[in-house]
Amino acid sequence: MVSPAPAGDRGPRRVVFAAGSVLVVIGVVLHVPSYWMMRDEHFAMAGMGMSPAMTTGMVLIVLGLGAAAWSLLPTWGRTAARGFGLRATRYAALDGAGFTRAHRALVTVLSVALVVDTMKPASLGFAVPGMRAEYGLDAGEAALLPLVAIAGTIGGSLLWGRLADVYGRRSTILLSALMYVATSICGFMPSYGWNLAMCALMGMAAGGMLPTVYSLMSESVPARRRGWIMVAQSGFSAAAGYLVASGCSTLLVPHYSWRALWLLGLPTGLLLVVLRRWIPESPRFLIESGRQEEAARVMARYGIRALPGVESGTGDASTGQHIGPVDGIGLGAETEQRRFSQLLSARYRLQTWVIVLFGVSWGIVNWGFITFLPSFLTSAGSGTRAGNLLFISSALAVPATFIAAALYARWSSRKAMCLYAALTALVLVGYAVLRPERHGHGGAMVVLTALLLIASGGMAALLAPYATEVYPTALRATGSGVAAAGTKAGGLFGPLLLGSAPRLEGLALVSAVPLVAAGLVLWRYGTETRGTPLMEATVPGRPARVVRTRADT
Repeated sequence: MVSPAPAGDRGPRRVVFAAGSVLVVIGVVLHVPSYWMMRDEHFAMAGMGMSPAMTTGMVLIVLGLGAAAWSLLPTWGRTAARGFGLRATRYAALDGAGFTRAHRALVTVLSVALVVDTMKPASLGFAVPGMRAEYGLDAGEAALLPLVAIAGTIGGSLLWGRLADVYGRRSTILLSALMYVATSICGFMPSYGWNLAMCALMGMAAGGMLPTVYSLMSESVPARRRGWIMVAQSGFSAAAGYLVASGCSTLLVPHYSWRALWLLGLPTGLLLVVLRRWIPESPRFLIESGRQEEAARVMARYGIRALPGVESGTGDASTGQHIGPVDGIGLGAETEQRRFSQLLSARYRLQTWVIVLFGVSWGIVNWGFITFLPSFLTSAGSGTRAGNLLFISSALAVPATFIAAALYARWSSRKAMCLYAALTALVLVGYAVLRPERHGHGGAMVVLTALLLIASGGMAALLAPYATEVYPTALRATGSGVAAAGTKAGGLFGPLLLGSAPRLEGLALVSAVPLVAAGLVLWRYGTETRGTPLMEATVPGRPARVVRTRADT
């Protein structure tokens, strides 16, 4: 076995990461004088030129991100994966471990990361009106911003998921956090073109955070608690992110303009960087990469005593007792390769398409129906009642997420997802049949909207954990990224759906069709994951793969 890079290499890399972070912060701060100079104009910067300080700041940001990214990449030291028996027992120990204080700290910090992540796309709706007024944009030009943002999240989900499987979950989370800081300069951009470019980069960072966080969560939390914690966390974080974005809009925009919503990337990104000490690397990723000593240290942090001498697969790494073959570990499977193309191999192709179809169908409902629902309500004479209705419905959807979590963990992951897809489709049919917006059925509209947000919110909360449980560690973040990209890709169909179905009832029926298809396909071909250890695929007796090690920052 080739040893990892020496521990002394970690010190310099830690310094480089800190230096890169400081450069990014300085680069952002150099934009502040130009912004503050326009306070008497309510911070309207449209038409201003880029000052020398702003240009210097952008250069420092690029240098800082490059330095930080280098410090997080693998070193040239290499290590080979050790025997199958040691890996199997350690996987088993992770699944059977207790839920410790370290687990609770990880769940808390990653929940903060998800709330921050959700704030980014949620802030779009609050920022666009101010941007339109300041830049003098028409509806078509303003529509480019959410389109670019969604495209950025799709690219970020795919790219970051891939990076997380190659370089580690912790590294990609930290890099996303620094990109939040860097792209906060979107709030200082004097032209709409620069805003579009920064919004695309911000979307990439936001799109990449979600699959990485869920991969790390699923690989660190014990099996018996994994399902309900992740589903509840997903639903709560989505609701909390929207509420934080709306609250910041109410408090900041009247005084500091719409630009303040983008400037929040600086403190929120730095918060995640500061909290990194409570984000250890995924022990499964370390085991899969052959970094057994690092894995043992992380497992000890979670109260798991890993026995370094076990090589046969018959020892319990947490208690020393003997165990048999571990369910969920492919004893006869081929060694996994960290390639994106593996998701479309014969072994995973069907599950990948099931997940993509489910994600796209939810994205169509969320971005193609729910997004345009306020417009339909307003044109029907609801006025400001539309905003109140959606707020109340969103509040009702939060506690309902725990019902989805209970069904996922106690009943069936696959059946729970099918149930929520069917409920969402049924509610959409209710809109088409009752047409409450045209007939003045206020009570029916409240009930239907609340049920729609509850059902569609449950779909979103269920998909992310499920996607992490149907792929092995070597492909988990990549597969989760594909699922996340699928949900965003559904948003690209929103404007097309509105053009093909200009009435609410038509849009509801068109949006329901892919939901029905996704539910049927998932029912027929989906994999049940409730109560099972995470999938792994290794082969005893074959040469271990050689992978690069990464120095922790």
